[in-house]
Amino acid sequence: MLTANSLNEQCSALREMLNMIEQAWATPSIGRDLAYSLCDVLLSDGGLETLLRNCDSDYSPNHEITLGSARVLEQSMTISNREYVAKHGLDLVVKLAKRARDDLEVTQATVGILESLFKHNKDTCSLVIQFGGLDSILYSCRTRDTATLRHCAVALANLAIYGGEQNQHEMIAHKAPEWLFPLAFSNDDSIRYYAFLAIASLSANKELEMAVMKSGTLQLVEPFIKTHNPVDFAQSDRSHIHGQSKEWLHHLVPLLSSKCNEAQSLAAFHFAMEAGIKQQQGKLEIFEEIGAIVPLKALASGTNKLASKFATQALQIIGEEVPYKLSPQVPLWTTDDVAHWLKQQSEFADLAPAFKECHVDGDLLLLLTEENLREDLEMRNGILRKRFLRELNGLKQRADYDSCDPSHLEDWLRQVGYEFRQYSYPMLKSGADRRILRWLTDDHLLKDCCINNGIHRLRIIEAAKRITSLASSPVDGPDGIPCEKSLDCFISYRRSSGSQLASLLKVHLQLRGFTVFLDIEKLRAGKFDDNLLNSVRNARNFVLVLTPTSLDRCVGDAEQKDWVHREIVAAIEAGCNIIPVLDSFQWPVPDTLPEDMRAICYFNGIRWIHDYQDACVDKLEKFISGEISTRGGPSSIPRASLSKGNSIGSCPPTPEMHGPSFRGGDTQSSEGPPSLSSNGGYLSAEDPASKKLP
Repeated sequence: MLTANSLNEQCSALREMLNMIEQAWATPSIGRDLAYSLCDVLLSDGGLETLLRNCDSDYSPNHEITLGSARVLEQSMTISNREYVAKHGLDLVVKLAKRARDDLEVTQATVGILESLFKHNKDTCSLVIQFGGLDSILYSCRTRDTATLRHCAVALANLAIYGGEQNQHEMIAHKAPEWLFPLAFSNDDSIRYYAFLAIASLSANKELEMAVMKSGTLQLVEPFIKTHNPVDFAQSDRSHIHGQSKEWLHHLVPLLSSKCNEAQSLAAFHFAMEAGIKQQQGKLEIFEEIGAIVPLKALASGTNKLASKFATQALQIIGEEVPYKLSPQVPLWTTDDVAHWLKQQSEFADLAPAFKECHVDGDLLLLLTEENLREDLEMRNGILRKRFLRELNGLKQRADYDSCDPSHLEDWLRQVGYEFRQYSYPMLKSGADRRILRWLTDDHLLKDCCINNGIHRLRIIEAAKRITSLASSPVDGPDGIPCEKSLDCFISYRRSSGSQLASLLKVHLQLRGFTVFLDIEKLRAGKFDDNLLNSVRNARNFVLVLTPTSLDRCVGDAEQKDWVHREIVAAIEAGCNIIPVLDSFQWPVPDTLPEDMRAICYFNGIRWIHDYQDACVDKLEKFISGEISTRGGPSSIPRASLSKGNSIGSCPPTPEMHGPSFRGGDTQSSEGPPSLSSNGGYLSAEDPASKKLP
């Protein structure tokens, strides 16, 4: 039927095949085995060859045949079929992805095929990147289509997991961590989850650590897994309801031993999820075969609280014994806890008796010096001492100091640099906290805090000086602790409707070299509320994302209970360059808004058009650089009303972007905000660079 002369017959056959394979994948428990059997028939009967030929524009110019073939192919990428496609049709698939990148339906299918090809091997990953497949996937990250974004997220996760170091470096070169951010910020849990797997896999490569941290994507991992249950999450989506293959899981095992806490936690979460799935399938022996049991036990007894929780859950489902659990509160460790930690580090297990004889508890462990190791614990081998101190510094960086750090000094040190967390406990024991940082001297840090690294002392002092420079400003955090954030842009948005646009703007601006602050979920904890407003005050530009219902909660909010309201007021009071970005947004009547934020209606804005993102961001960059002013003239200038959809044009004219109609005098229309530009009007779509309306 696939080679029938009639196009209608071919299309009908493709639809029937697609429906049959999709139903097989959706069958509980046995779905994977059933689908594999159908896909094997497709390969043995020559169906794959026909499908690939139909994806070639030179052979099959018919759009319906191409689309139907791509959809069936996307659902048929089993291990043997991936091998065939990688060998006989890789270039055809990538060419189709590039050619049809503005065709949503074809893009869904081709990105899905690339998602599977990234699980083939490192060489195939390299070829896909070389042919332009990674560029096509990253371009598709701009879309609003959930199905396409899911494929993008899984594709990037597969590439990060299977691709090896060379292809991971290619991902960095193509700015994949930045494009993972809007995926990780999505409202769809599956999109977020696979974006997290991708960024966690990249973070496990120490060479890429700086690029990964800079994207901000890794910070979103822990808030997600804290609010999800692995067993329940396994049943939430068809993409992982059957679990991953043995090979895929084997590639994930190294993340359990990563030095990155987020990577450890996410990997443990995934293995807890897989344990539940494999238990239902009767395949629990897989975890022993891939070598996951030992690292899971190490995490279960380790100091990473989240990783320990999920590793313990995985071991319990598998039926393995859960080892002795160490508290992340290292300062509270007993001598037995210290001895157990030493035994976990196999090369230091023999030191446990000496440490116990000297009554080394958590407090003393965190204060040990090289001299203590050499003289008191008789560790004569200098290389062994260096290795021990390296492990100890890692423990200091992972430890939880909440029991003895009321001013959150550790948080401040983390901002200086992650490795500076190792100084948290010595500084706390010496009596230092965030309130006195600005008065610390090099002598204090060397003699009282025992920080021997002179460069590190210099960096701490320089960071403290930045606090001093802000001390005279009103920008103070909780308990009178100054906040030193200084930003190019703060992005304010309504989480329920504006998160995707806000995250896209963050990526676009970062790729253009701007420093950007975007509030993420974990910053909403009460103790950080003031810090959020400090970030607004310390930003030169305040980008206000206005989507449907963005200002609804502000209407009648006289007490500033709404966060968007509070952010807008902080930006106005701080004199920020306020830049509204409007996406299907209609301004309310200004008089319905609280007086302290009403001025927001009098700023020029940018109308966001999703299909012209680069042009919109070009316009935004001009506002940021000052080439175009967001502010108009004095308030005495007659106000004019803007009809729906006519803020600043950011792209070529569209039917929705006609010139605004004006209503003379002080008459105010509810269809749009008044403009205070020098001639009483908004910038026109017909001349988006500079033209003013008459």
